[in-house]
Order: sequence, then structure tokens, then C-alpha cells
Amino acid sequence: MTKIAITGLSSINALGHDALGSFEKMCNGECGIDTISIFDTERSTVKIAGEVKDFDPKTVLAPKEVKKADRFIQFGLKAAKDAMEDSGLKDSSDVNYEKFGISCAAGIGGFANIEKNSIITHTKGPKRMSPFFIPSALINMLSGFVSIEHNLKGPNLSSSTACAASVHAISEAVKTIAVGVADKMLVVGAESAICETGIGGFAAMKALSTRNNDPKKASRPFDKDRDGFVMGEGAACIILEKYEDAKARGANIHAVISGFGESGDAHHMTTPSPGGEGAYRAMKMATSMADVSEIGYINAHGTSTKYNDWYETMAIKKLFGNSPVPPISSTKGQIGHCLGAAGIIESVIAILAMNKGILPPTINQENKDEDCDLDYIPNEARKADVKSVMTNSFGFGGTNGVLIFSKA
Repeated sequence: MTKIAITGLSSINALGHDALGSFEKMCNGECGIDTISIFDTERSTVKIAGEVKDFDPKTVLAPKEVKKADRFIQFGLKAAKDAMEDSGLKDSSDVNYEKFGISCAAGIGGFANIEKNSIITHTKGPKRMSPFFIPSALINMLSGFVSIEHNLKGPNLSSSTACAASVHAISEAVKTIAVGVADKMLVVGAESAICETGIGGFAAMKALSTRNNDPKKASRPFDKDRDGFVMGEGAACIILEKYEDAKARGANIHAVISGFGESGDAHHMTTPSPGGEGAYRAMKMATSMADVSEIGYINAHGTSTKYNDWYETMAIKKLFGNSPVPPISSTKGQIGHCLGAAGIIESVIAILAMNKGILPPTINQENKDEDCDLDYIPNEARKADVKSVMTNSFGFGGTNGVLIFSKA
């Protein structure tokens, strides 16, 4: 596979507005899940989520432009701005912007705007809808806003594959560079679906935790007492470029992408394939592609739902067979499940874990599930020297994505 470097990264999530700061809080065991403040939860059975607190959209948009961009786009603009600055490419005169593309991802897009304008249509009629509704709600408008902001004139791509969307956006960017269509790609994933319809829809499926009185303990990946996932929101961004180009310009290389895997379950719309068969095939593809001696850490999909945690565990066991299984953690216990943005947020976490030599914990694993019997780094971060890491993302519809990152 063409050697591709990551030269910029960023994240905004329920633990903070920057990648390193939120990672440090994560390793300290802090939790960003709390009672929902974005909307009135009086009618909702679920009242908790991993909200991004104290975010001011005017830091990335002029005041009169804020209403034109849904919250998920605002998060994406923030992440892209920070990653471009980290990469050293922001406003560079040495970049061929016609060969600098973008690959974006969201699972749902402007859900809150869809809800709001649907209510307006029902109560006041379609003539009262906002003229900014459609441009602010479309998933690919994330790449539209970001590409305009940074003058990216290469391929303009979008992925919307549920909770695997941003992992697929990364692999699409890798393919785009590998075949020579672009030299550099900005990958951004963003999501903000914490609204009455978003929470209500997942609650109706019995997918969400109802531990409303104890939000910090609600998301419990791999714990016997887990009762569903907690929704999160946020965004992350990584900058990809050919390894040789990154070295030539003296860029700080955070990691290289060693392999990726993609598969479909062809089983059920919401339940993973038995034994994690589809997840296993994606992981097997990624490890077969990657030229690495071993995986030192896995950031699991780990949703805190019954079957995901069981089947992901089974898939990982099958992947490693008689070989030792590396330490695993799910960081969704601290920031919630960020849906389409989860994969890229967790990719940034995995890369920082590798580079900082500390593996974040799986918090709230207090009563071990006998069917989840691997090393999930329970409750406390762990120092470790690892050279390659894996991250898993699986989505409704039976779509799976896996990435492997290695030290440069």
C-alpha cells in the first residue's frame, strides 16, 4: 500500500475542544456525559448525553453566517481549522490545492435542523421554513463549508455509513491518494444528533441507556450491567499526505496508515452478524494489509450494548487465535457514542495513545461480563510502548470499518 502520513490532527468532544486536552482528561478517567441541556427532556425517557459544552460557533463563522450551518458543520469547521494549523499547511503557498481534496463523514447530518423545520412545516406551513434549511442539513455540506474555508479544490467526497462513516471517509481518502487523484486529503467527521427526535428514535429502539440518575456511570462498555449506549457529539479531523511529501517538507508525522478493512454483514439491519463474523473479516483485511509485526492496542467500537460487546469480543478472539490479544478499551464510556464521527474521534485517540505511551481506560467496567473476558484496561489508564494500534467502527445496516495506524 502507498505509504501515507498523518501530519495534522484535531478533535472536539464532550471532554474538551482540543485533541490533547481531551485525551489527557480521558486518561485521568474523567467523563463528559451529563444531563442534556440542548433541549427540554421533559417528554424524553432518556435525559443524558455527551454534549460538547461551551462551544461558540462564532470562533469559526462570522456571526451572520452561523445560522447557515448546522451544529455538526460548525464542529467540523473547528476540527478542520485546528488540524490544518497542526499540519503546517494552513495558508501555505507551496500547496497545489487542485490536488488537495476532502473526505467528510456524518451518520445523520443536520438532524436538529430537520426536526426544527419539520415542526415549522407542520405548525406554520412550508412557506415559513428557513431558506438555509437544506444547505445546513445535507451531510456533504460539511465538506462544502470546509473546502471553501481552506480552498481545497481536489476530490470532494462524503461518506454516510452510519457509525462506520468516518472510518470509511479515511479509507476513501487513502484510496484517493493511492491512485494519484490527490496528493493530500483532509478527512473530517462530525455529528450532532442530540435533539428530541434523535434521542427519541434511538430510545424507541431500546438502544440507549436509561441510567438518567447517574450519567457518569451510564455508558458501561463490556460491563455485565450495561443497558445501552449514550449518545455523544463532536468532530475530529486528520490531514493525510504522501509520506515522501511530508518528509520533504519537514512535517511532524503523527502516524502512518498501515492498513484498513471494510466488510458487510449481510445479516440484519441493526444487529451485528453472529459471532462478529463481519467485524472479523474487516479486521482480518486490515491486518493482512498492514506490514506490522503486532498490534499493541485496540480502540474498540465498544458501544455498551449487549450484542455489540459480545460479538466484537468474539471477533477479536477469532482474529488473534492462539496469539496473545492486545489490550483493548472503549472510550465511549467517557464521551458517548458520536455516531458517524465516532471512528475518526477514536482514531485520533488511538494515535495519541500510541505516541504518548498511555492507553486510555474503559471506565465503569465494574462487574465483568463472563462473555467479555479480554483485557479491556478497566477503569485506569495504562502506560505502554506500542508501535501499531487498531480502531474498529461498525454501523447499522451491517457496515464495518477498521483502521491500523503505526508510528512513523
